[in-house]
Amino acid sequence: MTVVTHSRGRATSAAVWTGRTISTLVALFMIMDAVIHLVKPQPVVTSFAQLGLPLQLSVPIGLLSLACTALYVIPRTSLVGAVLLTGYLGGAIAIRARAGSAVFPTIFPLIVGALVWGGLALRGRLPSGDRTT
Repeated sequence: MTVVTHSRGRATSAAVWTGRTISTLVALFMIMDAVIHLVKPQPVVTSFAQLGLPLQLSVPIGLLSLACTALYVIPRTSLVGAVLLTGYLGGAIAIRARAGSAVFPTIFPLIVGALVWGGLALRGRLPSGDRTT
C-alpha cells in the first residue's frame, strides 16, 4: 500500500493580511447593514415597502445579520459564519429578484458573498481537503 500525503501550502503573510483586510471590510459592511436594520431610517422603510416586506422584519433581519457576522469574524467559527452569511446574502438576492430590482442591487449581495469567501481563503481558514490514502 502506498501512502500519499499532500502538504498544504502555507499562505504568505501578504495573502493573510489581504484576507484580513477583505474580511474586515465585509464585517464592517455587514455591521453597518445590521445597524440600519435595527435603527430603521427612512431609506430602510422605503426599501422594505418597495420589496414588499413587512417593516417588523427589519429588527430580526438586523439581529440575524449581526449573529452571522459575529460567527464570521471569530477565527474558530469563521467557516460556519461564512456559510450562514452566504445563506443570508442568497436570501437578499432572492428578495431583490422577486421584487424586480435593477441588476446591480440584485447582484451586489453576490459580490459581497464572493468577498466573504475570498477573505476566508486568503486568511487560510478554508479546509484543505487533503487526505491520506
